[in-house]
Amino acid sequence: MTEVRRGQAPGQLSRSEFGERYQASFRDPAFQAEKEALVRIEEIAWINYKAERKSPVTRKAGPGYADPDYDLSVDWLAAKDAIAAAQATWADATSPSRVLVINGSSRNDGSCPGEISKSFRLAKWMTEELEGQGMLVDTLDLSLTTSEYGRRIHPCKGCVSTAMPLCHWPCSCYPNHALGQTGDWMNEIYPRWVAAHAIVIVTPVYWYQSPSPLKLMIDRMVCADGGNDDPSSTHGKKAAQAKDLEMKGWDYPQHVAGRAYGVMVHGDVAGIEGSRRSLTDWLDWMGLIDSGQPAQLDRFIGYYEPYATSHETLDLDLPVQQEARNVALAVAHAVKELRTGTLAAVQPNLRRPRPK
Repeated sequence: MTEVRRGQAPGQLSRSEFGERYQASFRDPAFQAEKEALVRIEEIAWINYKAERKSPVTRKAGPGYADPDYDLSVDWLAAKDAIAAAQATWADATSPSRVLVINGSSRNDGSCPGEISKSFRLAKWMTEELEGQGMLVDTLDLSLTTSEYGRRIHPCKGCVSTAMPLCHWPCSCYPNHALGQTGDWMNEIYPRWVAAHAIVIVTPVYWYQSPSPLKLMIDRMVCADGGNDDPSSTHGKKAAQAKDLEMKGWDYPQHVAGRAYGVMVHGDVAGIEGSRRSLTDWLDWMGLIDSGQPAQLDRFIGYYEPYATSHETLDLDLPVQQEARNVALAVAHAVKELRTGTLAAVQPNLRRPRPK
């Protein structure tokens, strides 16, 4: 038995600490008219927190699971059903070609910046080209995490580093009702990835890295590469059982492999090449297929120029506009070849001698 190491996490909050954190969401004086009701609801939340009621609504796993009697979260089951439907759509040879265009910027004019992002504009031009090639485009604008009420992507908890089978496909870490970790957007995002025949990511660089909403999504996609689609096999989050499964030999299923991809990274001073390489390396690792050199783009827009005039700079940079469109055209071409069976992955489908 591989030892499960413990001793890092602090204990539960005290009653007063919990109450202070709970009531922090209701500081607006408008809530004071219902102060007594909030106190009563807080007490229910405290009881659920103490009891660790992560998944209060469950049903039996049923046939097809390692433990048919295990109580599975209805939230997780709904997410799995949505993924299964998306996979069936993707596999239907008669269905239209679909491309998921992801805007990785945190910025939009509905939030504090007060102005749209350049990534949004670049994604619009890509969408025009994709639709012109007969593709159905699904736009995933991650900036909504900064401008829409309750729109959030919770962070990855790193279950993979305990053992790969502990990372469930789709992620079962959320919602966690006891901790108030609800409203997670990823249960909607997973099937959008699965239904797509290609993924296009357009993003700026923030401090040499991907913007935080994009990085949150990337981390939460870890379950798509090697994730366990049967939480009953580990009885939820039983670390020792997951370690035992991994040591017996885990096949690391790649749940989104076989989609084409394109990437455009833009910046104003530094970091574009490293960010682009990180994104393409990640997509390659998950088994996606690059759409050729034109679909892997990094460019400066307004190199060492003022931020205030960056949109005007983009207006005048007709070559970079066309290069963005070329990313989309390359992806559209790859999708057509992929769906007719004439496009193969750059690397042969060989078994990894050291799977991770």
